[in-house]
Amino acid sequence: ERVISRLSFLDAIIIVTGSTVQALPGIEHTPQVKVVGDDYPGRGPLGGIYSGLRASGSVRSLVVACDMPFLNQRLLKYLIGVAEGFDVAVLRIGDNLEPLHAVYAKSCIEPIKRLIEGECFNIRRLFDMVRVRYVTTEEVDRFDPEHLSFFNINTQEDLELARKISRQREK
Repeated sequence: ERVISRLSFLDAIIIVTGSTVQALPGIEHTPQVKVVGDDYPGRGPLGGIYSGLRASGSVRSLVVACDMPFLNQRLLKYLIGVAEGFDVAVLRIGDNLEPLHAVYAKSCIEPIKRLIEGECFNIRRLFDMVRVRYVTTEEVDRFDPEHLSFFNINTQEDLELARKISRQREK
């Protein structure tokens, strides 16, 4: 719910992909949300990106993970803005790429399909096949110097820390 709330500024359909289509309390009746099942279930994030791009009515789609509660809207706008002319615009923090915090063009559909059908599910392999705009740490720092955009929740401890950060930011 928080991620969808952070994306509402886009004034666009938000596509939520998953290996199975399931009820998502709190968002299933949100008009700007469309839930789609993976075309290639069990193929990880690459399969989700593929399914989302196929379901999208846009030439380019912003892709973020559903467990990133502190998305920075100014950074996302910047990312969308620099994606023009590229197949992918992805954030690179030092040596780390953030492929689930990126913009993908529909032109990625066929290369992703080739990877999946070749039993390769590593998103980074896609970047060798398409035109990529890497957004640098310095660019990210202008909008999100703490890099909270990339904080994700994988454990109960992460959830507790996210709640603490959220309370601190509300002060």
